[in-house]
Amino acid sequence: MSVAVLGAGAFGTALAIALARHDADVTLWARDTDVVRLMSRDRQNERRLPGVRFPARLAITSEIGTVASEIVLLTVPMQQLAGFLTFHSATLNGRILVSCAKGIDLATQRGATDIISAACPEAQIAVLTGPSFAADIARGLPTALTLACRDDRTGAALQEALSTPVLRLYLSSDVRGAELGGALKNVIAIAAGVVVGAGLGDSARAALMTRGFAEMNRLAIRLGAQSETLAGLSGFGDLVLTCTSDGSRNFRYGRALGAAEKFDPQTTVEGAATAKAVSILAKTLDLEMPIAAMVAALVDRKISISDAMSQLLSRPLRKE
Repeated sequence: MSVAVLGAGAFGTALAIALARHDADVTLWARDTDVVRLMSRDRQNERRLPGVRFPARLAITSEIGTVASEIVLLTVPMQQLAGFLTFHSATLNGRILVSCAKGIDLATQRGATDIISAACPEAQIAVLTGPSFAADIARGLPTALTLACRDDRTGAALQEALSTPVLRLYLSSDVRGAELGGALKNVIAIAAGVVVGAGLGDSARAALMTRGFAEMNRLAIRLGAQSETLAGLSGFGDLVLTCTSDGSRNFRYGRALGAAEKFDPQTTVEGAATAKAVSILAKTLDLEMPIAAMVAALVDRKISISDAMSQLLSRPLRKE
């Protein structure tokens, strides 16, 4: 089996390591030639996953034209995906493209699979998502993910090709639900971090997560997802992980917002742009998404933490 991973961030690197460790021939592509040179020399991604050695069957390149694998995992950040695919569509069209991005494009309010379809109309498309941290995958710790694909035969082949003894993939045909679960939970994770950073306590976080999960379902179902998918690994499972662990960049970002602390601007926080995209979608669809709206306003510094909490707590009482 030959697999390519495009994008050498923490998650892409971790997937490449996990698959190469399981006797697969894996190529990890990075845009930056200096990064490729250092990874090739040191046999690790010192910046993203320090201390985790690359298996012998993991190759590294910055030349995307040399990547011949039929199965391609796209781990490019969501807000860069459209531009990346436009530039490389001729190279990638016709292959099996597996989206690993968790977000909604701010410019177009589209998910990753719609963007992939537009750029590579002859590609077979799948989504790999669920509760996972790159460090856990790279260390070989047990992880379960959702693999969603509309074509049953392609999905089954991918499940076989990408599963390992400790990386278990559960198959779904609900691509929309899997994609939206992974995207929307990042918004709620930021809000959960805000609650913790502002010192409002774990009870408030639990309430926020519960109402946030309702928001996730509200939008996802309107966009054609199945509620059962949101209740699984790619929705509820990922929500729990990212709202309760310091391993989540979105949670840490929200906690910094809530505590009025600085946050590393070089750290990718997909939920920030997604919150703004969701707010636009909600207005278009006439849906109430108060938590997403609050996060979007906080990210843009349009409201204070105290104002955001007041707005949420002053909403009308109603049946659950």
